[in-house]
Amino acid sequence: MAALSPYLAYQQALNAGFKEDSAQLRAVECLERCYQQLEAGDAVICGVYLWGPVGRGKTWLMDRFYQSLTSGLSVPAQRMHFHHFMRWVHKRLFQLTGQQDPLSLLAQELASKAKVLCLDELFINDIGDVMLLSRLLQQLFEQGLTLIVTSNQPPEKLYENGFNRERLLPAIDAINRHMQVLSVNGEEDHRLHPGQQHLRFWVNEPQALAAVFTELAQGTAHDRPLHLGHRNIKVIRRSAQVLWCGYADLCEQPLAAPDFIELCDEFSHILLSDVPKLTGSNQQNAIARGTEDGVVQVAAGDRLLPVLSRQDDGVRRFIALVDECYDRQIPLYLSAAVPLDELYVQGALAFPFRRTLSRLKEMQLQRFGQ
Repeated sequence: MAALSPYLAYQQALNAGFKEDSAQLRAVECLERCYQQLEAGDAVICGVYLWGPVGRGKTWLMDRFYQSLTSGLSVPAQRMHFHHFMRWVHKRLFQLTGQQDPLSLLAQELASKAKVLCLDELFINDIGDVMLLSRLLQQLFEQGLTLIVTSNQPPEKLYENGFNRERLLPAIDAINRHMQVLSVNGEEDHRLHPGQQHLRFWVNEPQALAAVFTELAQGTAHDRPLHLGHRNIKVIRRSAQVLWCGYADLCEQPLAAPDFIELCDEFSHILLSDVPKLTGSNQQNAIARGTEDGVVQVAAGDRLLPVLSRQDDGVRRFIALVDECYDRQIPLYLSAAVPLDELYVQGALAFPFRRTLSRLKEMQLQRFGQ
């Protein structure tokens, strides 16, 4: 049976118990117009940029749109989490080393495989990504690719106060010209309902994870180290599909987002013990004027940036782990020193952690991972 259009899929969800949300309805109507344009084969199609607080249904809306295209219209489309997309971009650029204008070749490659590209959770905090995206996004629009994007920030706030942010301004302008930017800022956090509770978070109850591991492993288990990111990671217990680690052994090691992608490729359930209270520093420090950008020296000026403690490094990895588990629908079981709402209450990473907290709360529902 053909998939429903975005509007009909939304109406079906409302009939099944979803709460009405005027902000979601505006987004659905916008996605429906894009869907109808694709169905009609229009030559020029405006993309959609959905932004707003966590839990407002942006990813759900985009996924219904993507499903409508691939199952209903058979429009060639790709759907990727932004972290995965950037990982692919870096990999392909390395493979295209030596080619003339590799970014243009990469854009042509994407456009040859898909007419629509859906990117979930666009968030830019790295100058290297800025340098790539600034040209790549413009190239994608020039190739006629239709972009559907979700983000917690409007285009004007992307990489705000970041180093050499002016390099991103042409891409922001292109987004505003080629996409309809829409705020999805309803009053409800839809991740919290509907659904029955399924406990996956405990406070000072490490024995709870032992029982969970025994239930999930169902077979041979051991405590041999896990090779990840070119290093051996200490584990508490592991089986073929279930991993149980301590927070310090997984999140306070020099790992990166691609390592957590690899982790979720191997394991279907992840248990994490001894998660501490994660509050970090929120002070600002001035950094030196001037820096090197490749072979070209650029003026940076004096800037105030958040002071990140060593604990914040672990928080960044924890956020990356939660993001990957959430995107892959891999249940994450946690034993922590404090309740969820007290994990990270202030600090330089408070903004991205709001999304993490919302995702952790959704992981406590029965429907997650099923």
